[in-house]
Amino acid sequence: MTRPATPLIRELGRADYEPTFAAMRAFTDARTPETRDELWIVEHPPVFTLGLGADRNHVLAPHDVPVVQTDRGGEVTYHGPGQVVIYLLMDLRRNKPGGKLYARQFVAKIEQAVIEVLAAYNLAGERVAGAPGIYMADGPKKGAKIAALGLKVRGNGCTYHGVSLNVAMDLAPFTWINPCGYSGLATVDMRTMGVDAPLADVQQALAQELVRQLATEPELNNL
Repeated sequence: MTRPATPLIRELGRADYEPTFAAMRAFTDARTPETRDELWIVEHPPVFTLGLGADRNHVLAPHDVPVVQTDRGGEVTYHGPGQVVIYLLMDLRRNKPGGKLYARQFVAKIEQAVIEVLAAYNLAGERVAGAPGIYMADGPKKGAKIAALGLKVRGNGCTYHGVSLNVAMDLAPFTWINPCGYSGLATVDMRTMGVDAPLADVQQALAQELVRQLATEPELNNL
């Protein structure tokens, strides 16, 4: 079987959330089995997004930040300037030679990409069972969330939405919600953890690591 082409990486710059959401759905509606997979790198103006299972009561405080209902999994999260957002427009049916890459394997690869990028900046990230995303593994901020993950996987195996990694943000809006539905969950960014990295550098690092992770065979024993 011929290995699929490397995903095309598109840099969208700063873009409003709702038109980007609409473009992801339109791309997925129009794609065929021959359509090349794509990763979209974007930075959003402030926005709260609600997953399909989200409770609006997790948006806690009065604010001027727009709240957008989406069709991804998960609860409420925040996107804003200084955050890497990468959307993964993938066909999971062809991303594993000989068969389908299952959603849990896909999520594990995305999480591993974040862990590897954080490690390159001397930060230790870890998974938490039952709570998708990446959390600080040690130090005074142990357990604080630094990356969020939410996906839509259609019945035909095509995905959109993706992953966000906090680099250098105004973290206050995270206190206006129960992030991912967890009351009191602390949220941090790389700057808080002592890493002063240009957003563009982290965008490229995460995109390239996602491509690398998605090109490797799933390690079924670890998932």
